[in-house]
Amino acid sequence: MKPLAGKTALVTGGARRIGREIALTLARAGANVAITYRASEIEARQTVLAIEALDVGAAAIPLDVRSEASVEWAVASVHERFGALNLLVNSAAVFESIPLGEITVERWDRVFETNTRGPFLMARAALPLLKAAQGRIVNLGSLGGTHAWANHAHYCASKAALEMLTKTMARAFAPEVSVNCVAPGWIQMSAEDEGASHFAAKTPMRRNGSAEDVAAAVMFFATGPHFITGQTLAVDGGLGL
Repeated sequence: MKPLAGKTALVTGGARRIGREIALTLARAGANVAITYRASEIEARQTVLAIEALDVGAAAIPLDVRSEASVEWAVASVHERFGALNLLVNSAAVFESIPLGEITVERWDRVFETNTRGPFLMARAALPLLKAAQGRIVNLGSLGGTHAWANHAHYCASKAALEMLTKTMARAFAPEVSVNCVAPGWIQMSAEDEGASHFAAKTPMRRNGSAEDVAAAVMFFATGPHFITGQTLAVDGGLGL
């Protein structure tokens, strides 16, 4: 059984890391998947080949989520290629570590432009297609959206804003479109990840999260009851408790 057979998903930042795993998971469930990239063209092409190997449609679209024109062009490209859009996953994000007192206005704005304004622009542009399809939006938040990290103030604030944006979208876009948020904790992408053992020891489940864990949570919102909306699902193994 492929619960997303015949559906089309758009995953921003889907060329690599967590976004890539989300895109592949949706493709394994039968969805045609369009991914976006900004500077990862080579990885995007490789991800498209991996998606196409699963016997579904794929597309890689250059996108700067900070640009209104770029966002509108990307959504139009998906519509032209696949004829519909059932699921938008806002995965593209910027993560930066810097002491609060050293954050410049330019750094602050750069993080918010990508992490908060980007999902807003994407959702607004995709809304007509999603309404027509009785579709869904899944935003990628973070444990940092509910926990204060001293050296990540602009990142934490942007993700906290995204969680509130998720709730307001859920009210505004209902009943046609459900909108939810997946909030990962520490996600280990390789055996060499700095701090992996430290965070695993602090996590009640005694391990770090994986990209597969995050993708499974996205799949829940992509295939579960459309009635569920405005919710944030933490994928942190209890680290935030």
